[in-house]
Amino acid sequence: MLSLNTIKKSKGADQKRKRVGRGNASGHGTYSTRGLKGQKSRSGVSGLKKLGMKKQLLKIPKLRGFKSPYPKNQVISVKMINKNFKDQETVSPETLLAKKLINDKAAGIKILGKEKLTVKVKFAGLKMSESVKKQLA
Repeated sequence: MLSLNTIKKSKGADQKRKRVGRGNASGHGTYSTRGLKGQKSRSGVSGLKKLGMKKQLLKIPKLRGFKSPYPKNQVISVKMINKNFKDQETVSPETLLAKKLINDKAAGIKILGKEKLTVKVKFAGLKMSESVKKQLA
């Protein structure tokens, strides 16, 4: 009966990896199957050139630029705080999430704004710009 544990590889499917540059007794010592001289025998020469892949590599569109592994801050403006909060309320990640002003409380949250802060609220666990810090002081 044929099942996964009874399947065997066909003859010749398993080949040992060619270990190059491990002494002359291995049969692949001294020049390590590269020949004597020339560009292809030197180190640092890409093997892709001799395989004819350079043109293919150049045709492929590459993803340019840099993408930071760290998430960006979610921005909350002073205008939004004035609109959604009353006096003596606390502005925290939990309250912002409850009022659906942010999507995720685990990501960074920063209060920005050129507007005046008209409500007297307390801030907890948030980053804020210098202009907002000056208004609170």
